[in-house]
Amino acid sequence: MPNDKKPSENEYTQVELDEMEDGSDIIELTDEDGVTSEFQYLVTLEHEGESYVVLMALDQEEDAKDDDEGEVVILKIEKDDNGEDIYVSCDDEEVSEQVFNKFVKMLDEEEDDDDEEVTDTEANE
Repeated sequence: MPNDKKPSENEYTQVELDEMEDGSDIIELTDEDGVTSEFQYLVTLEHEGESYVVLMALDQEEDAKDDDEGEVVILKIEKDDNGEDIYVSCDDEEVSEQVFNKFVKMLDEEEDDDDEEVTDTEANE
């Protein structure tokens, strides 16, 4: 039996991406079953020549009110037959981990930059 590659079960099409137009970073994605979910856009990262989007699932916020961290979702950006962006779940755990590690490193660098700015400001007072 040939091993045909099936489309990902977690494929999303972009419904709305308004962060550029109105300053919002909330997007809505619709899965292959027609279910729409809201996510907070965090960043787009390049990894090994591919683009990945890092999103925070907003549906999880109610369940994690006491927790500072929410669920981060990493989706690969691909093109459909019409040339439109689609977001596909990354089935390779190693690649997902590498993209996540880049994201964490980026956050750490931003935090370090913020700490240096505070230290410089305090030194000038």
